[in-house]
Amino acid sequence: MPLTSTDVILLHDPRVAAVPVADTGEPLVIAPTPRLHVGGPQGSRVRATVARRLALAGAALPTGTHLALAEGWRSPAAQAVIVTRYRSLVRRDHPGATDDEVDRLTSRYVAPVAVAPHVAGAAVDVTLVDATGRELDLGCPLDATPEESDGRCFTDAPVPPAARALRTALSDAMSSAGFVNYPTEWWHWSFGDRYWALVTDQPAALYGPVAT
Repeated sequence: MPLTSTDVILLHDPRVAAVPVADTGEPLVIAPTPRLHVGGPQGSRVRATVARRLALAGAALPTGTHLALAEGWRSPAAQAVIVTRYRSLVRRDHPGATDDEVDRLTSRYVAPVAVAPHVAGAAVDVTLVDATGRELDLGCPLDATPEESDGRCFTDAPVPPAARALRTALSDAMSSAGFVNYPTEWWHWSFGDRYWALVTDQPAALYGPVAT
C-alpha cells in the first residue's frame, strides 16, 4: 500500500542521505527503560544522550503509563537482513513497480543501511505498558508492516479512541524530550540521526553508523 501523503519524508529520500554527519563519539549505553523481548540481544543499547532523553520522555507520561523499549541499536548486518527480506515482499506485491519505487515502499518500514537511525544508535522502537508491565494496545502490534496492519502502523492512521489517546500520550512525551517520529511507524522515534537533522533543520547529524 503506497503512502497517500506526498509531503511525508521517507528515509529513502535522497535529502536524508545528503545530510552530513558530525559524530559526537558518544558511546552506546544501556537504555533506562524496561525491555520488551522483540529486538536482538544488543538492542537495549542507545547513544548516551538518547538514553537521557528516553528517561525524560518516560517521566512525562501520564501516571500509571510507562515506556518499554523493543529495540535501540541494530547492527548494520541485521539491518541489511531486514531490508532484503522486506524488499522481496514489496517486490512480490508490486510486480510492476520500478526499482526506485520498490526502494521507496520498502523504506516505509525499514531504512537503507547507510542512513538507518537504528544503526547509528539514535533510534528507539518503543511502546507503552501499564504498572504491571502489560503491553498496551496502540492500534496495531509494534513492528507490524503496512500490509500486516492495513496501514494502522502509520502514526496518524485511524485507530480506536483508546489507542489514539495512547498514541497521543506517547507522541507528547517523546516529542517533549526532543525525539522525532517516523510517520509510517508509531513506535519509531529518533534523536541525532540524519532523519532527525533533516526534519528539525539541523546542519548535521550528531550520530553516524556504529558497527559494533
